[in-house]
Amino acid sequence: MPDKCRDTIISTRRLPLIRTSLLIVTALVLASCGSKPPKSLVTPLPPVAKHPLPDKSFSDHEPVRGVWLTTVSRLDWPPIPSVNVSDPAARAAMQKKALTDKLDKLKSLGINTVFFQVKPDGTALWPSQILPWSDMLTGTIGQDPGYDPLMFMLDEAHKRGMKVHAWFNPYRVSTNIKPGTTAALNRTISLHPASVFVAHRDWIRVSGDRYVLDPGIPEARDWITSIVSEVVSRYPVDGVQFDDYFYTESPGSALNDSQTFRQYGQGFASKADWRRHNTELLISQVSRSIKQLNPNVQFGVSPAGVWRNRSFDPAGSDTRGAQAYDESYADTRRWVQQGWLDYIAPQLYWPFARDAARYDVLAKWWADVVKPTHTRLYIGIALYKVGMPSKNEPDWMVGGGVPELKKQLDLNESLPNISGTILFRENNLNQPQTQQAVDYLRNRWGS
Repeated sequence: MPDKCRDTIISTRRLPLIRTSLLIVTALVLASCGSKPPKSLVTPLPPVAKHPLPDKSFSDHEPVRGVWLTTVSRLDWPPIPSVNVSDPAARAAMQKKALTDKLDKLKSLGINTVFFQVKPDGTALWPSQILPWSDMLTGTIGQDPGYDPLMFMLDEAHKRGMKVHAWFNPYRVSTNIKPGTTAALNRTISLHPASVFVAHRDWIRVSGDRYVLDPGIPEARDWITSIVSEVVSRYPVDGVQFDDYFYTESPGSALNDSQTFRQYGQGFASKADWRRHNTELLISQVSRSIKQLNPNVQFGVSPAGVWRNRSFDPAGSDTRGAQAYDESYADTRRWVQQGWLDYIAPQLYWPFARDAARYDVLAKWWADVVKPTHTRLYIGIALYKVGMPSKNEPDWMVGGGVPELKKQLDLNESLPNISGTILFRENNLNQPQTQQAVDYLRNRWGS
């Protein structure tokens, strides 16, 4: 299932932050030798970002017109055929051209911000000292693609006057637990750096039929913070974004963190409270790390659209959707109130007529949440549903999806506390069923 394609409706702080100040700007450099699992070494990152901010071709107060560009499973980029090209130079050229073609199209549509997935799992789309190279680029974990995709994206997008937010999936190590995936991860033991799967096997759990990091382990949270710090210290990114995958369980594949809870959960009334606290620690320490390295880099999260339903909490929305607070253990409303986020981009992937989670009800609820804060609100909308037959949401088929899209954009622009819109996801702009909507976006947003 794509990152953010959360299509179901039914399933959608106490302790001082003592550890964070010491580990905020560190990077864990993985090393390995022989057949022994690699050990982590802690080395400091530069105290400030070395890159100047790019020249701003549009105001920070201009509404965001964004798109998520996904690399997990090569959903949007790089092109799947490029992985089969044996010549490294030809492969890199094909991937670069595909990316610049996409940026040219996005520019013509009036898109001004790209949320680029740089950490789709336990691998990287930049030459990292902490993560091995992503197999999305070459087909093999750890294989150098011959160029730096993140730097290439930044250069090309900034050249076109577009901003780039580096999008991280914090805890996912793999998208499945198939024997071939396990074998590929184990083979990285000889790499520098190796996969966290072999470097820190004790951090690894299975959840949602994937290998993931256990969010309750303090060193695992510090490790994630170090990865973000590495990017912010080395690249002129305009922002950093986490998606909604914190605790990600599925029926029959729950995260077994009972031992971790016994070790670290003292003082909490329930495992659920402890889990929310763990997610909060990650968000707060990543926020502090980014601001210490470069206060101009924006930090945001794109959570599931429903914080809590009013039937569970009087502060919640008038909805019956999956609750991030209870199912992902993410108290997203509190993160806004505490000032840890520069922006929040909830995924409101339903039409006005979806009674269990109406678009307008949720957009207005979120606008009220951010109103007394300095956190900006961008709304994630379901481009992937446009033009697709749906028994429960037929509105996406009416008029090529344009009337529903227009209503959502009109509402976003009418509410002063909504600062932009993000489309999920880029490759859906290229599908036959969305072309009426694409033409509409070009007329509405394009130059």
